[in-house]
Amino acid sequence: MAYDTIAQQWRVPPALPVLKLAAAAALLALGVLLAEGDPLRPVLGGLAAAILTGWGLRDLVAPVRLAVDATGITVPAGLLSRRHLPWPAVQTIEVQRRSGRGLAGPTLEIDAGESLHLFSRLDLGADPAEVADALYAARAGKPDGTG
Repeated sequence: MAYDTIAQQWRVPPALPVLKLAAAAALLALGVLLAEGDPLRPVLGGLAAAILTGWGLRDLVAPVRLAVDATGITVPAGLLSRRHLPWPAVQTIEVQRRSGRGLAGPTLEIDAGESLHLFSRLDLGADPAEVADALYAARAGKPDGTG
């Protein structure tokens, strides 16, 4: 068959949640060590650590950010749930390249009409342009011939 599409998925690089959890521990320790009698510093350190811990745990529990198969794509819907978007629901797939200062790099943008899904290199563990090419190929190879 011409539409034999191999299911693929892209996930957060394994080192990223470990880095987030280590940073959370460091922030908590800094908040406590630098408190010097000020209760605000450990509270702020604990709050920042809690946020980073939640973010890191989410990456450990649900590392897959994007998946594709012959029927469509699967994207995150909330913290731990996922949503399958059939190909007819996907309006555009494009890579946004923003120039400027800072850490911003290319972003994969998937427009599904009522929802917009953005993925960075850190979300995908791969170059967004390469992922977009894989999505275009999967969409072109779908059985109903549209795309």
